[in-house]
Amino acid sequence: MILDTLANAARYTPLHSGFKTAFKWLQETDLARLPNGRTEIDGDRIYASVMREPGRGQAAARFETHRRYIDIQYIVEGADVMGWVDARGLKGLGYDGAKDLEFHEGCPELWIPVPAGTFAVFFPEDAHAPMASTVPMLKIVVKVAV
Repeated sequence: MILDTLANAARYTPLHSGFKTAFKWLQETDLARLPNGRTEIDGDRIYASVMREPGRGQAAARFETHRRYIDIQYIVEGADVMGWVDARGLKGLGYDGAKDLEFHEGCPELWIPVPAGTFAVFFPEDAHAPMASTVPMLKIVVKVAV
């Protein structure tokens, strides 16, 4: 897992071939004007999901992991709180290959405040519980194929 501001994104581009494209898109796109839902960046290799909604609170947040994609979760407006724990210690509840999503039972090792202008990167081994704040937010989740 990585937590940082978009101004420092170039530090992480050597970690994955798709990060340069993903971070450049986040920096150069008028994110506030994007419609909710999926936005293509590079076909199925890199795409974004745009969400404008309030958080569900920590009690309602569910741990999830993805096998085929790395998440770059960027907060444009508002703030999120995200739980994190190493997925290898959690019980999975069944992987949905069509959605590249598996929910897990477990408790977070930490809750991370993620304010506007900040991103969190979650790799397949990072179980994360996003949308755990209680305030409205504009959030962009860029999915980068592993």
